[in-house]
Amino acid sequence: MREMDVKDLVKRIKELEFAAVDLNLFLDNNPTCQQAISDFNIVHKELMDLKEMYNMRVGPLQNFGNSPSKSVWTWVDEPWPWESGE
Repeated sequence: MREMDVKDLVKRIKELEFAAVDLNLFLDNNPTCQQAISDFNIVHKELMDLKEMYNMRVGPLQNFGNSPSKSVWTWVDEPWPWESGE
């Protein structure tokens, strides 16, 4: 995976989150569609990888138990995800 700057990383995460929700809604009505299940799994893997990359490079993207904490609770000290200068 190529190295992304933070702005591109956040943009790609948002795109993948949208795709995941869209596929989830489709699968709610078409639960046996193997192509949609495959697409969802591909999107999910890339999304989790990019969120982990963001967590390691910038800090927690969400404050809902999805990111491990360092020795100090840093969630409120990091730039908020929407403060990326977009």
